[in-house]
Amino acid sequence: MNYNIMNRKFLFFILFIILGACSKTKLADDSSMDPRKSSMSNGVIPVDERLVYGTLENGMKYYIQKNTKPENRAELRLVVDAGSILEDDDQLGMAHFVEHMAFNGTENFKKSELVDYLESVGTRFGPDLNAYTSFDETVYMLQVRTDSVALFDKGILILKDWASGIAFEHQEIDKERGVVVSEWRTRLSADQRMQQKTLPVVYKGSRYAERLPIGEPEIIKNSDYSIFKRFYKDWYRPDLMAVVVVGDVDPAQVEMQIKESFGQIPSSLNPRERKEYEVPRHLETLISIASDEEASFTNVNVMNKLPKAKTKTMGDMRASILRSAYNGMFNERLEEIGKEADPPFVFAYTGYSGDVGDIDSYSSFAMVPEGKSIEALERLLLENKRVLEHGFTASELERQKKNMMESAERRYKEMDKTNSGQLAMRYVYNYLDDNPIPSPSQILKIYKQYLPGITVEEINELPSQWISEENRVITITGPDKFSAPIPTEADVKNVLENVAVASVEPFVDDVIEGPLLDKELVPAGIKKEMKDEMTGITTFILQNGVKVYLKPTTFKNDEILMSANSEGGSSLYPDSTYFDASQAGGIINASGIGKFNSTQLDKLMSGKTAYVSPYIGTYYEGLNGGAAPKDVEEMFKMVYLYFTDVRKDEKAFESFINRQIGIYKNLQSNPSYYFSDYASRLKFRNHPRVGFPSIYDFQAIDHDRVLQFYKERFADASDFTFTLVGNFEEEKMKMLAQKYLGNLPSINREETWKDIGLEYFPGQLRKTFKNGEAPKTQVELFFHGDFEYTPENAYKFNSMLDYLKIKLREELREDKGGVYGVGLFGSASKTPRERYSITISFNSDPDRTKELIDAAKGVIRTAQKEIPSDQDMTKVKETQRQSRIKNLEENRFWSREIMNIHNNDDLDFNSILLESLDEKINKLKPEDIKYAAGKFFNFQRYVELVMEPEDPPQN
Repeated sequence: MNYNIMNRKFLFFILFIILGACSKTKLADDSSMDPRKSSMSNGVIPVDERLVYGTLENGMKYYIQKNTKPENRAELRLVVDAGSILEDDDQLGMAHFVEHMAFNGTENFKKSELVDYLESVGTRFGPDLNAYTSFDETVYMLQVRTDSVALFDKGILILKDWASGIAFEHQEIDKERGVVVSEWRTRLSADQRMQQKTLPVVYKGSRYAERLPIGEPEIIKNSDYSIFKRFYKDWYRPDLMAVVVVGDVDPAQVEMQIKESFGQIPSSLNPRERKEYEVPRHLETLISIASDEEASFTNVNVMNKLPKAKTKTMGDMRASILRSAYNGMFNERLEEIGKEADPPFVFAYTGYSGDVGDIDSYSSFAMVPEGKSIEALERLLLENKRVLEHGFTASELERQKKNMMESAERRYKEMDKTNSGQLAMRYVYNYLDDNPIPSPSQILKIYKQYLPGITVEEINELPSQWISEENRVITITGPDKFSAPIPTEADVKNVLENVAVASVEPFVDDVIEGPLLDKELVPAGIKKEMKDEMTGITTFILQNGVKVYLKPTTFKNDEILMSANSEGGSSLYPDSTYFDASQAGGIINASGIGKFNSTQLDKLMSGKTAYVSPYIGTYYEGLNGGAAPKDVEEMFKMVYLYFTDVRKDEKAFESFINRQIGIYKNLQSNPSYYFSDYASRLKFRNHPRVGFPSIYDFQAIDHDRVLQFYKERFADASDFTFTLVGNFEEEKMKMLAQKYLGNLPSINREETWKDIGLEYFPGQLRKTFKNGEAPKTQVELFFHGDFEYTPENAYKFNSMLDYLKIKLREELREDKGGVYGVGLFGSASKTPRERYSITISFNSDPDRTKELIDAAKGVIRTAQKEIPSDQDMTKVKETQRQSRIKNLEENRFWSREIMNIHNNDDLDFNSILLESLDEKINKLKPEDIKYAAGKFFNFQRYVELVMEPEDPPQN
C-alpha cells in the first residue's frame, strides 16, 4: 500500500509497448513493400486472442484471461481511473488515504477482518496483496487461490467492497491518519526536498506540480471525515473503474460472476467531470538546480516534452518499434561511455517514453560523480548532437534488431509460462492509457514482418523530431558542499552555448568478430553419479573433482540458471588486503574475457541470452549465470574463460574504481545510509570488514593484487560445486558439463573458509544520537546469540519470526497507528559458526519513539509468555504452505535451495518438497513459537539504536 510518483507509464511502455505488437490479419508476403505507405499500416491492432473483455451496463470494464502460472491462483486488480490529480484543494493526500482505508473495514469485512481473513488463507502483504496511488490512477492488487470456489468468491467480494463498500469508520480513519503521516515521514529525505523544488519547473504551470500523491500532512491529520468520503463518492464509480482477473480460472464462469456482482453497483447520478490535465508547452529551455546537504548522489536530466504518441494502428505499432530500436542503440553508446577510464557518469540512460498528462518525453539522465555535473551535462548534450547530426550506423541497427527479435521470441516461448501478475498489469494499463494488448504470438509475427524492413535512415529521422531547445527542461540535483559546489544556471547556459557551436565526429562502432572460444575441448569422464528420485536431482562428480547438481524443470520454457561456489572467499586474506579480493569479481567482470573486452563481448552476444558473473564473497567464491536453452553452450564457454583466460584491462579497472568512488563518496551524507553503516559497525565492534567502504578503500586497490587473488580463488575447480536448473535435456547438459567444466583447472588442494572474527557486541547496549534534518526517528532493536543449527531448529526459528511479523504490524501500525511499516529480519546461520541474529526496525514521530519501542518490546514479551492463538497459527502455517507451493514452480527457488543444502551439509533434497514442509507444519505447536521467542529474544544480548533528528536552528 503506497503511492507512486515514478513514471509507471514509462515502465509499462518499455515492457509491453516498445516490444511491439501485431495483427490477427494475414500479413502480406512482400516484405519489400514500405509499411509506412501500406494500407495495412492503418489496420487495427489486435487484442490477445486469449482475453475475454467487455463493459457492464453501469460503465465498468472487465478483462479476464485464463493463465496457469502459477497454478491454482488468480491475480485480481481493481483499477480506478482517479488519483491525486483529481483532489480538491482541501483534499491533498485523499486519493492515497482512501487506498489505505480499503484495508480498514468494508461492507463485508469489519475493521481488521479483511487482513485477518487474507492472512489465514496464506496471503502475504507485498507479494500477494498491495495497492498504489499515483497522479492519475489507483490500483489494487490481490492474488487469490482458485483451488477453492469459496476462496475465489471471497476475492471477488473483496474487490467489489473496495469498489463500492469502503466503510470509513471514524475510529479507523483516525488510526490511519498516523499510518499515512508515518509513510509521509518515511519518505522525507534530500531527494524529496529537491524534488519539491524541481517538479514545479519540470511540469511548470500544470496541476502535476501541485498534486504529489502523498499530500499534505496537516490536511491528513486534521480533515473532517466528510472530506475523505467525498473523494470516494466522487471518483470511485463504475464508469471510472475496471476489474481484471488473470489466472487459473474458467473465463466464462468468471465473466458471469463479474456481471452479477459488479453489475449491481449503481451508476453515479450527476457525476463530476473527470478532467484530463495538460502540461503547458514553453519556447525556452527551463533550468532547475537544487542541492541538499544530505544528498548522496548528483543527478543530471535533460528532458524534451513531446505530444503524446497514440498507438492505435499497425503503423503506430511500427513507429513504436522504431522508438525501441533508437532507445536500445543510444543506451548501448552510453554504456560504452560509462566504461571509459574516467567516465563522466556512473550510470546514464536516454530514451523516448510516456510521461504524465498529455505529454511523452525524450530524456537523457545521468547519475554523476561529485563535481562532474557540468561535464556529464555537456557529454549528454554532445551525444544527442552526435546522433542528431550523424545518426546511427548500420552495424548498430543490425545488433539491435537481433536483440529485439530475441526478446520477442523469448516472450513467445514463455507464452504459457508468463506470470499472471505480469499479464494482469498489461490490462491495467490498457484501461488507463489504451495501450495495445496483443499476444506474444502476434508480437513475434509483426517483428518478423517489420524488423527486416526497418532502415537506419528512418531511425535517424527521429532525433530531429525530439531534440529541440523548445519544451526542454534541464535539472541538476546533488550535494550542497562548499568543496564541490553545484553548478549555477549561468554554468548550464554556458554549456548550452558551447554545445551549440561544438563539432562532433560520427560514432565509431568497435566490433571484434568471434568465436567466443576458439579452443576444442575433449569431454572429461564422470567419476560418480547418483539420482534422487523424489526431487529429480541428479548429482555427478567429474574427473577433475567438479561436482554438479542437475535439476531439469519445465517451469519456464526458455530459462536455465547456473550457480557455482567454492569455500574460501576473501576470508583467506588478511584484513589489510581482503578488500582487493572482495572487489575482484566486479573488476574482472568489467574487464571482459579472452580476446574480448566487456563492450566487445556484449556486442558479440547480440541476439543471444547467456551471461556469467564471477564473485568473491566473504566465505565463498563463485559464479552466477543463466542462458536460454539454445545459447547454453555460450554460457559454459564463459564459465571456462572466467577460470582460464581473464584479462588485465587498465582502462576497465580505472573505470570501475572511478564509478565506485562516484557511488560511495557522499553515500553517508544520507542519514539512512549513515544509520545503516553506524549500526553495522557498532554491532560488530568496529570490525575492519564491516560497513560501507570509503573512497580511500577503492583508491588503495592494487590491480595486480586483484588479478593475483582472483586467479588464486579460481585456480582450482576441484572443490567447486555447480547447480544447473531449468529447461534442458539431462544428457545434453551432462555432455556440456563434461566438455567445459571437466576441463577446468584442478590442483586438488584442500581448503575451506577462515573465521575472520566477526563478533557481535556482547551484553546490552543502548545508544541515542542525532543526525538528519527530517523530523523522524530511526529505530533498530538487535538481538543475537548462539544457535544449534539443524533444519528443524531453523524452521522453528523462522516460524517464530513469521508470527512476530504479524503481531508487530498489528500493534505498531494497525492498533497504534504509529508506523507505516515495521521490519523484522532474522537469520540462523551455520557459517562461520552456529549463531542467530534478529533485527527490528522502524521510523517514527520523534515524540512517540519511546512509546513505540515499548510497544515492540511488549509484543515480544507477550510472545514469550503466551502461546499464539489458533488463528495466528493458521496464518503462519498457511502462509508458509502457500509460499512453498508457488516457490516449487520457480527455477530460482530450486537453485537457491539446492546450493543452501549443499553448503549446510544437510544432504536431504527431499526437504525442499511440499511433503517435507507439511510434515514440519503438522508438528509445529504454539508452544514451539513461545519457546523460540523466549530463547531468541534475549535482552541480555541486545542492542538498541535510536537516531533522532538534529535540533532545528534557532531563529
